[in-house]
Amino acid sequence: MNNQTLTTRDDFQYWLASMDDFLEEFIAQFPAEDRHHLDYSPSSLDVVEKWILKTYPDTDDMLVPSESERVNGVACYVGETFRKTLGGKWDIRLDDPKFAYYSMPILTGAYDAECPLCLVTASADRRTGDFLRTVLENS
Repeated sequence: MNNQTLTTRDDFQYWLASMDDFLEEFIAQFPAEDRHHLDYSPSSLDVVEKWILKTYPDTDDMLVPSESERVNGVACYVGETFRKTLGGKWDIRLDDPKFAYYSMPILTGAYDAECPLCLVTASADRRTGDFLRTVLENS
């Protein structure tokens, strides 16, 4: 399951159970000498964002269907970094189609819901190099 728009709770549970595989595939895309930086720390988000900006000239390039697996892996890494730093848990809202993150995996906790997929695409759009870490530090 590589699309982050899920339609059932079972789809979400399958996606969640596959998280380690998604993360492993994402991390494998980095050169061996860079992988040690991917330690789920806030500073690792700068390494990931640098990769995003190098890989995707703009948001449209991220949203083509052939990139869905890669983008899912990035979103999983970003989400896990937020979760490990801030706490919270993965969830999905399937009850309200008007909810901004309807049918997309989100993180919930002591902060407002965060959608890692939206954060990843926003980082490609804003192109600052530190957007993801800044959002995490301000959460």
